[in-house]
Amino acid sequence: MRFGYSERCEDHDPGPRHPESPDRLRAIRERLVRKHGVEYVESAPVDVETVTAVHDADYVEEFRTFCADGGGNWDPDTTAVEATWDAALRSAGLACWAAEAALDGAEGHDTPFSLGRPPGHHAVEADAMGFCFLNNVAVAAQHALDTREVDRVAVVDWDVHHGNGTQDLFYDREDVYVVSLHETGLYPGTGAADETGDGDGEGTTMNVPMPPAAADADYLAAFDELVAPALAEFDPGLILVSAGFDAHRHDPISRVRLSTEAYALMADRVRTIAGDAGASLGFVLEGGYGLEVLADSVAIVHETFHGREPIEPDDDVGEAVDAALDEVAEAHGPDR
Repeated sequence: MRFGYSERCEDHDPGPRHPESPDRLRAIRERLVRKHGVEYVESAPVDVETVTAVHDADYVEEFRTFCADGGGNWDPDTTAVEATWDAALRSAGLACWAAEAALDGAEGHDTPFSLGRPPGHHAVEADAMGFCFLNNVAVAAQHALDTREVDRVAVVDWDVHHGNGTQDLFYDREDVYVVSLHETGLYPGTGAADETGDGDGEGTTMNVPMPPAAADADYLAAFDELVAPALAEFDPGLILVSAGFDAHRHDPISRVRLSTEAYALMADRVRTIAGDAGASLGFVLEGGYGLEVLADSVAIVHETFHGREPIEPDDDVGEAVDAALDEVAEAHGPDR
């Protein structure tokens, strides 16, 4: 894979006890360089006009001013410093780079993966929350629709937390399909199966709330039975993965039980979905707070695009997951 990265993203430092620390990027980079000799692409920061294509202009200015005044606690979870403004623009810019590179034909060994922070999928139109200030993947999706010859984009969010911001930004849109697989009942408490879109966007949001302790076979069943057929029908020209790694069984802030291998398997599933649709594919980093397993999980996605064959699990799908998948299928109609 080709990885986008900027040192400026490490300047956003919420403090020594905050889980969303610069050490996340350092751990990923050290792992990739040590084992794979990866080199990085640095893109330009996104401009404000590109950001305000999805975010409220007054909010963006308030965020800029907040950082210029030294930052602080935006809310109990979401903290900024002066450098956060530039880091956020860089992070969104890297996501746009991933979309552009994918649409320019980067695939296989060159599939783009944006390693930006702060993450983005909780940021809503006019507010920051959940460690997120600008919704990187949403900015990138809109940028692709506005500037490239693509008329449908899909976002597949496998972070353990519901991507509420991405959902909200596109909830009434027919040109962006948002899929979120997440732990039920976890922050921010949204993402029920019956949240399927509104107005022109009815049916273009798919939430797959997973019970605590869901494991590899459970997530793969969701991809095979729900996500793949839905995206085949939607037929996107670009798929962006909101790639959070906090559903790992050793991540400190979730109860889902994915293995490192699960990320290879999900990446392979998305690659197949994109290939079948003739869609371009890019990845955008979201969460993941156990440094070692975060680095290992990003590395195994990289290895998957360099010829490693993922190992299928032997486990059966759990009864609670079967019921959850049935609920999603029912919300999307009898033909899903």
